[in-house]
Amino acid sequence: MTPGTWRIGVFGGSFDPPHIAHRALADAALQQLQLDELRIVPTGQAWHKARKLSPAEHRLAMAGLAFAGQARVVVDPREIRRAGPSYTVDTLRELHAEQPGCAIFLVIGQDQAARLPTWHAWDEVVRLATICVAARPDVPGAAPSPASEAPRASGYRQLDFPQQSVSATDIRQRIARGQGVAALVGPAVARYIADHHLYLPT
Repeated sequence: MTPGTWRIGVFGGSFDPPHIAHRALADAALQQLQLDELRIVPTGQAWHKARKLSPAEHRLAMAGLAFAGQARVVVDPREIRRAGPSYTVDTLRELHAEQPGCAIFLVIGQDQAARLPTWHAWDEVVRLATICVAARPDVPGAAPSPASEAPRASGYRQLDFPQQSVSATDIRQRIARGQGVAALVGPAVARYIADHHLYLPT
């Protein structure tokens, strides 16, 4: 690796469960951002979500299955292993310390972009990474440019990403109703969900 040229993508989320739209977004980020590596980072303690997430070990295992065989994609467990709330800024700081001079690209959805100013240390987030936004069909309007509010930001990119109607919420509801979801999450993740009795009514 030549110092200063390594391009790392960071794609975080609860992945509860991971699904085909996540994988499609990973493909789009790899191609459009010319990434050397894309880190899939399942959230540990999600400070911003009211819903209790599935146990971290299940979400990490499902992410491993969902992104298996995808070139240049690495499932990164650091937020699950880190104590306390999961803050993106901590992950970005760690990656910069591990790969000095690297360029980091934070891949987020349009809804996340709209909430970016509410994130912990968000002004540092936009300094540490280029913000790369993929629009979602259920969020109307153009994605805002958080970089415009922070003059020292690394930059802002809009990913060319086809509309996806898949959501983890819908998948969990389908499973609770006894419907099959293999077409939405892939056969390996669907088997894992069934084997571990995830998302069933309590």
